[in-house]
Amino acid sequence: MSFFKNEEELGLNLNTRTTLVNHIVYGIAFAMILVSAYLIFIYSNIEKTMGAVQKIFYVHVGTAWNALLAFGVVFVCSILYLATKKRIYDVYATVAAEIGVVFIIIVMLTGPIWARSAWNVWWSWEPKLTSALILFFIYIAYTMIRFMDGSWDKKARLCAVFGIIGFIDVPIVYFASEWWGSKFHPTVVGQEGGGLEGNMVFALVFTVFAFSFFLTALIHKGVRIEKARIELQHMKDKIAEKIGR
Repeated sequence: MSFFKNEEELGLNLNTRTTLVNHIVYGIAFAMILVSAYLIFIYSNIEKTMGAVQKIFYVHVGTAWNALLAFGVVFVCSILYLATKKRIYDVYATVAAEIGVVFIIIVMLTGPIWARSAWNVWWSWEPKLTSALILFFIYIAYTMIRFMDGSWDKKARLCAVFGIIGFIDVPIVYFASEWWGSKFHPTVVGQEGGGLEGNMVFALVFTVFAFSFFLTALIHKGVRIEKARIELQHMKDKIAEKIGR
């Protein structure tokens, strides 16, 4: 029994137009990352107090925002999988979770480097940082479930439930500074914001959008790879079944 209705739905039978569109999407994502690097390191001003080390702030915020966005995709696709039992939603959730974990790792690495240079501390157990660390462990556990023994559908159901419950921590991370205050995460954009000049705000916003487009491209590519892996495994199972006869 095939996991998908046909090869076209699986995404293996690709025509030239689809391949061209994929190349265009990946090219735009790569170009936006390059432009973002230019805006960060050349176009935007150097912050007067922290100096050049403040540049890491743009990557930190961009990856943090898109880690939460990736986990939002996991949340939505988990609900859709439980509602429809279509494996494609589980595939999207799986890929988004893995990319989200990579992004949150970047967040957890860049944050202490920035904090050490700016405030002479590596870590603080304030609500935002603590909830972000919990979020990291939640989705590490989510990805580990995928490597457990058992059928894919049982693991998919478990991961879907885990992905829905784990998403509760996402708004906590996002609003932690607003709810409980933060010494190391002040508001820099908005009515209460301050400290960023116009070109710095533009660089930050563009970087966030660049990482968002990059996230979209990575998810799209990851889903195509995962579909091919599933179909390849299905073909191996069919061959093994015929040989066993």
